[in-house]
Amino acid sequence: MEIGNTKLTEISKPTNSEAQISHLALDIGGSLIKLVYFSTNSVDSSSSSNESLPASNGDRGRHVLEGKLHFAKFETEKINDCIDFIRSKQLLHTGPQQHGASGSAKCIIKATGGGAYKFPDLFKEKLGISLDKADEMDCLVAGSNFLLKAVHPEAFTYMDGQKEFVKIDHDDLYPYLLVNIGSGVSMIKVDGPGKFERVSGTNVGGGTFWGLGKLLTKCKNFDELLELSHQGNNRVIDMLVGDIYGGMDYTKIGLISTAIASSFSKVISDDKELKDYKSEDISRSLLRMISNNIGQISYLNALRFGLKRIIFAGFFIRGHADTMDTIAVAVHFWSKGEAKAMFLKHEGFLGALGSFMSYEKHGFDDLKVHQSVQQSPAGDDPPNGELNENQSIDCSVYLSQ
Repeated sequence: MEIGNTKLTEISKPTNSEAQISHLALDIGGSLIKLVYFSTNSVDSSSSSNESLPASNGDRGRHVLEGKLHFAKFETEKINDCIDFIRSKQLLHTGPQQHGASGSAKCIIKATGGGAYKFPDLFKEKLGISLDKADEMDCLVAGSNFLLKAVHPEAFTYMDGQKEFVKIDHDDLYPYLLVNIGSGVSMIKVDGPGKFERVSGTNVGGGTFWGLGKLLTKCKNFDELLELSHQGNNRVIDMLVGDIYGGMDYTKIGLISTAIASSFSKVISDDKELKDYKSEDISRSLLRMISNNIGQISYLNALRFGLKRIIFAGFFIRGHADTMDTIAVAVHFWSKGEAKAMFLKHEGFLGALGSFMSYEKHGFDDLKVHQSVQQSPAGDDPPNGELNENQSIDCSVYLSQ
């Protein structure tokens, strides 16, 4: 089963003193820059020399590079911080030249997203590297397939505060709908490795939440806005079914009294100015409006193709409980419980992972998944579900000879 150029398996952790950086890949989006890079401590002469790396007969005698995949992110408007990070971590001291590729390969970094076309001159000027552009949709799908097949626990459902990891049968993965929520939203029907079609999307996404939130609340960044939403009460802003029906449910069509009938509509009848509303309540209403909309449109597209599995990813979600719950409830409601929303632990790094896996022409060979382990430093999920550069996936790669 070949899905890229990294083999996840249970291995010993490299020590900091021996670690070397090999291969950096970028996903430069409209709002965020995502990085994936691989660090290693050694190259074994053969995969059979390490008991924790079982190898098939065809793999014996091939060089194995052991280490970790690391993740980091930056705001695109602060791209110089990203460049400083790459320089400070010496992420340009990559592995291709060490392992037999041409010397020019060390100056090439795989990149996807619109920023790969927008900022190549900046990376050339500041770091002396060229961005080798990888197709954004190809990378999203490759990254998603990689995580769903190679990493466990990775995919999970979330409803009413309950998080449940899902073990996916590799023979029953396809087809599924991938909903990537970045600044905008892309909905991709995935039929197999390299087989996909972008079937829909919406311009109401993470950028909408951030942009409107900045205008209405004066928040300075996405995380501040998201934290505010957790403290807010959208009932002050939104018109609910109960507001229309005197506190009662509309049972005939299955609407409970607390369901949102119209986002932001309660302010119409209030004799108030913007300054009279709490930023917390505004951000909560915004989050509910956008998450509900994405959940509904996603299900309707899944319905078009008879898909029961919908995978939501992208840094709009950020492991945020209210976001996931709102999306999941929307999918559950409109599908009458027949479809499920699923989320990913590495939700925001699909494009960067796909970009990373396109390095096979730069010194990496086959990827075959055996046994996978995903770890964080403390063994638990990070705060608010987010990943930082200290989180990693233990992995190994076969090298070309």
